[in-house]
Amino acid sequence: MTNQSNAAIPLDMHPDPVLAYASEDGTAYITATNDAFETAFDDNSTEEPVASVFEQFGVVESTGDEEPATQLVRGDDVGIYLDGVGEHGAYVARIVATGDGTGYLVFTALDEYPAVAETAGVGDIASVLSHDLRNPLDVAKAHLRAARETGETEHFDAVASAHDRMSQRIRDVLVLARGDSVVEPAEDVSIRDAAEDAWQSVETTHATLDVQEPLPTTTADPDRVRRLFENVFRNSVEHGSAATLSSSEHDSEATAADSPITVTVGALENGFYVADDGKGVPPDDHDVVFDPGYSTADGGTGLGLAIVERIVAAHDWDVTLTAAHDGGARFEIRF
Repeated sequence: MTNQSNAAIPLDMHPDPVLAYASEDGTAYITATNDAFETAFDDNSTEEPVASVFEQFGVVESTGDEEPATQLVRGDDVGIYLDGVGEHGAYVARIVATGDGTGYLVFTALDEYPAVAETAGVGDIASVLSHDLRNPLDVAKAHLRAARETGETEHFDAVASAHDRMSQRIRDVLVLARGDSVVEPAEDVSIRDAAEDAWQSVETTHATLDVQEPLPTTTADPDRVRRLFENVFRNSVEHGSAATLSSSEHDSEATAADSPITVTVGALENGFYVADDGKGVPPDDHDVVFDPGYSTADGGTGLGLAIVERIVAAHDWDVTLTAAHDGGARFEIRF
C-alpha cells in the first residue's frame, strides 16, 4: 500500500516511480513512495535510507562531484544513472529538491535502450540528460512552489506536463547519444507554434519573446523542432547578457537578471532565425560553438547547441551562427 502521509504532492498522479525523502543528521530517508515505485523496486519501507535503493543497482553514476546520497541531502541539481542488475533495468533518477532537506527522487526507466551503455560512456549520457532535463525541471519546480503557495490544483497539471517532457527528452537524447538520426516528420509544422510552445518550457522570467509574423510551416518532427527552440532559447536567456554566449550550464538567475534580453524569431527566405540582443559570441568561436563539449564556463557540459545541430542535421537542414544587427547572437536555420 502506498504511503503518502508526508508527501506534499499526490505521488500516484505521477506515472514514473517516485519517492519522497527528508534528511536528518546528514542522511536522506524515504518518507513516501508511489505505486509505480513499489512495483518497480524491492520493498523499501518508509524511514529507510534512500541509499538502500541505490544499493540495488550495480552501477550508480552521478553528474555531480559527490556520491549520489550526499548530493541528495544537499539538494543538488544533478542526474543519477542507475545501471540495473537482476530484475531491474537501467534508470535515470532526477533530484527535485523542495528545501529544508526534503524533496523527491523521480526515476525514468531506460530499458527500451538496452544497448546504450555499449555505445556511449555512462558519464557522457548522464551529462547530456542532466543538461536537457533542466528546462522542464525548472518549470516543474516553479509550478510546485506556486501550488504550495496558492493551493491551486491546476499547477499540478503543469508539473505533470513538465514530467512528460522530461521523459520525452530522455528518449530523444538517448537516441541522439547512440548516433541515430531518425526523425518522424509531420506535414505543416508551424514554426510559430513550435517557438511559442518551447518558450513556455524554458525559465524566461527576465526575457521577452518577439515573434515576427509571418513564419513558415514545414515538414518536420514537431517534438524535435520544439526541442531545438528550447535549447536555443535557453542559451540566449542564460548567456545572452554574459560576456560570451556558450552552450554550457551556467547560473541562469544571475545571468538573466544582469540584463533582461529580447529573443526574436523571424522568417528567412527558406527558413527562420532566432536572434537575441545580448553580448553575442566572439567571431573566432562561431565555427566551434556546435562542437560537443565547447564551453566558456567552468563545469559547463557544452551540449545544448551540439544537440541543436544534431536535430538540424537529422532534418537535412543547415544551421549557422552569425552576429545579430544589435550585436547579439543570431542562429539561422535553413530548410
